[in-house]
Amino acid sequence: MSKNREVAVQKNGITEGVIWQQILIFFFPILFGTFFQQLYNTADAIIVGRFVGKEALSAVGGTTGTLINLMVGFFVGMSSGASVVVSQYFGAEQPDQVKKSVHTAFCLAIAGGVCLMILGQVFAPVAIRLMGAPEEIIDYSVTYIRIYFMGVIGNLLYNMGAAILRAVGDSKRPLFFLICACLTNIVLDIVFVVILKMEVAGAALATILSQAMAAGLVLLTLMRSNESYRFEPKALKMDRQILKRIIQIGLPAGLQSMMYSISNVVIQTKMNGFGTNTIAAWAVFGKIDGIFWMTMDALSISVTTFAGQNFGAGKIDRLKKGTYVGLGMTLLATAILASAVYTFGITISGLFTDDPMVLAESMKIIKFQAPFWFCYSCVNVFPSTLRGIGDAFIPMLIICIGTCALRVVWLFTAGVIRPDLFTVLFSYPLSWSVTSIAFLIYYYRFSKMRKLTKLA
Repeated sequence: MSKNREVAVQKNGITEGVIWQQILIFFFPILFGTFFQQLYNTADAIIVGRFVGKEALSAVGGTTGTLINLMVGFFVGMSSGASVVVSQYFGAEQPDQVKKSVHTAFCLAIAGGVCLMILGQVFAPVAIRLMGAPEEIIDYSVTYIRIYFMGVIGNLLYNMGAAILRAVGDSKRPLFFLICACLTNIVLDIVFVVILKMEVAGAALATILSQAMAAGLVLLTLMRSNESYRFEPKALKMDRQILKRIIQIGLPAGLQSMMYSISNVVIQTKMNGFGTNTIAAWAVFGKIDGIFWMTMDALSISVTTFAGQNFGAGKIDRLKKGTYVGLGMTLLATAILASAVYTFGITISGLFTDDPMVLAESMKIIKFQAPFWFCYSCVNVFPSTLRGIGDAFIPMLIICIGTCALRVVWLFTAGVIRPDLFTVLFSYPLSWSVTSIAFLIYYYRFSKMRKLTKLA
């Protein structure tokens, strides 16, 4: 084993050691980091819901959140492409390529942030009205989203920097930065919303200031590093070949995120037609549901990084085993979360509002959705492994068609025939189940993983 390889192993152990232990070591910092990232908007929703009202809660947690995910999600998805490219070069011990990848990734983040800032100011307020938001929440929604997009560059810089650190096996420092930023966000929420009575404008301002702090911390860390992934502002330059690789891997993830968000926009539009109580209940469920999704995202990132580094190191058997370990961990985590949310849903919902009608609606949603989370397990793990080895396009198509397009078709067919809440909710387990079956077929019969297994 070369000296460089020994150093890499000592740093993160992803290419050596007991697989489940290494994934867990990597997983927990990401999970806690995602938890604190989720806590940004959750803190906004709790404080706004308690001190401003259910109309403000509907604005911050409902329509605006869906639009933000639609517009920001694409560029965050692109950061996964940078993460895979960096992890592969890092695992293959190519420091010059790692350096080029890091600076190309940050150029992409800055350009994306500028585009989003402009698009958010111009088009998001129009989209809020087109989605049929009730008149009583429109002003709140427009105020929140315009302020949010003024500071969106900080969001993208943090996500790109965190993705780079995770790609080289450092999942702890992004966690520490998010904890600091989240605590700052909560304090600023209290100051701006509770003390200064700035309502949703204060919540939005607290969020973007906290995200800017997280971005500053992650950039400072990369600038102080002596490793190949060191960030140097004067070295910012796009490498065409690396940019092409990042786009090839990240674009499918970005488009996939957009498709998810577009389907969620359609669902949010349907929810808007059920009135403010249902909109608020859906916003509350979104925060509870976020506990599940942040766990799935952390597992997905862990499996992708594990696959990327082991693929770069040529350890195909270990890569394959990591997929099954990741699937087992996903099923176990889903069982724990679904049981907890089903049992304590009313208590958790009570953190956001004490309105009895909103609480009743939120429990309807929780009791229907939580048991179906198991259907998502294969959709979370198999494409994560495939993305780690550079097989991203077909998995993107499977998810876009099986999950997103099918969901929209369901809403415009069954949702028209029977336009009630449960018909809308059923679009989720239906699409997850169909997509899981499609991934099982693709992974074992046609994917790049199958070809690698034969060569191993």
